[in-house]
Amino acid sequence: MKTLISKFFIAIVALLILAGCTQDFLDEPKPTNGVPEEVVFSSRKGVEAFISGIMRRFRGQYTSTDTAGLNSLFYARSVKGNDLIQENTWFSFDYANDNREPVNRRTIFSWNYCFYMIGQANTLINGLEYSTLAEEDKKEFSAYGHALRGFFYHQLVMEFAPAYSADKTFAAPPIYTGLSFTGNPMSTVDEVYKFIVADLTIAIEGLTPNRLGKSYINKNVANAILAQVYQVMGNWEGAEKAANAAYGGDVTKVLDASAYRSGFDDYMNIEWIWGSAQSTDQSNYYWNAPASMADHLTTSYSAMYINKDFVNLFSETDVRGYFQKKSEAITNVDDYRYWITRKFKFSFEGDNAIIRTPEMILIEAEAKARLGADADAHKLLYTLQKNRDEMAVKSTNTGNALLEEILLERRKELYGEIGVEWFDAKRLRRGITRTGNHRILTPASLTADDKRFFLKIPQAEIDANPFIDDAVNKDR
Repeated sequence: MKTLISKFFIAIVALLILAGCTQDFLDEPKPTNGVPEEVVFSSRKGVEAFISGIMRRFRGQYTSTDTAGLNSLFYARSVKGNDLIQENTWFSFDYANDNREPVNRRTIFSWNYCFYMIGQANTLINGLEYSTLAEEDKKEFSAYGHALRGFFYHQLVMEFAPAYSADKTFAAPPIYTGLSFTGNPMSTVDEVYKFIVADLTIAIEGLTPNRLGKSYINKNVANAILAQVYQVMGNWEGAEKAANAAYGGDVTKVLDASAYRSGFDDYMNIEWIWGSAQSTDQSNYYWNAPASMADHLTTSYSAMYINKDFVNLFSETDVRGYFQKKSEAITNVDDYRYWITRKFKFSFEGDNAIIRTPEMILIEAEAKARLGADADAHKLLYTLQKNRDEMAVKSTNTGNALLEEILLERRKELYGEIGVEWFDAKRLRRGITRTGNHRILTPASLTADDKRFFLKIPQAEIDANPFIDDAVNKDR
């Protein structure tokens, strides 16, 4: 934890420098290694600038190409499944489901990055406690911090513990609500999820629909995060309500099939609830996965291929079936390089999707199906399917068959974006069996409750935290 604390201080200084300051501070001689807390939290603009600095770290390069930001976390999950095939380059160890040891870069990044962002959220929440801002502003910005903290604790517990329904007493990452000079003990899965729900409840109560832009959190985003959390917890009433609130409840107003093939690089797309904006003057260069991995038509790593079995799931009239042959020189469909996707367009100013309306629609549909409201689930599902495929036929499935159809629709809609196949297999305690023309087949398949669904605790944390020892990884 000593290492994390030092990184925390460095990060705070960096963000405060980016945050800007008042004219009085500029005119009066002050230390030059940061902006004082009283300046940042003395005005609404100061806090907004601080938050902007935090959100910039969603899409920078934290340490390396495969450990850049939130997009790296999502893409590492995406290539662990059956639908995508990763070339032997960046993310290849994730693709092999062989990147979880205490000293591996994936393990270290996922732990440090999430705790770094949690530290920023705690700084925001605690800094506002003694702020001179109006109470209304303090409540709103504090709610923002709670949403951010809840989101990243959810990423942590998903990465470093088994499924919620598998073992709620399993050791989970420590809980921090402020700066600590010593490490805290491990928590439990149950404790972390209660903490997350409490954070997001505060967030939804304090946030409004307004925000500075789509890369920022508002009430809709907080509801969307809570819908994902409740989906994992199996709280279907809560998931249904939160998902509906996230997209507004009118499916026809939040879908645009014509934009599906536009490259997934513009966060202003009507279907994006939350995305990371990018600009050329703050370019993330080649570490912008998935676009840098998927786009074979422009300058990029060109490292993502598509499983032939996944391609076969799409009808010819489905706008999402945006695949093509890699090259006329590759004639064997069993060659893992045969199929590529044109879903993602790489550019140095391409934005990253975090949460889109189709995910919320499908969460609501799944919740309704699990609550026995099959007719309502059919209606939601068909509206989305018809929007994507003009030849779609309304489902007559019921019970488990309907649920399987919804889960398949999630894979088809969200592949390459958020690791949806891995996310669903983990929360539902299923395996992932590799089929088709994978470069790595059987060894990378996952069984139900496979320990490779979660990572070991980093050795650096064990060495520095007096409350954690090597025994923490014994059952991992």
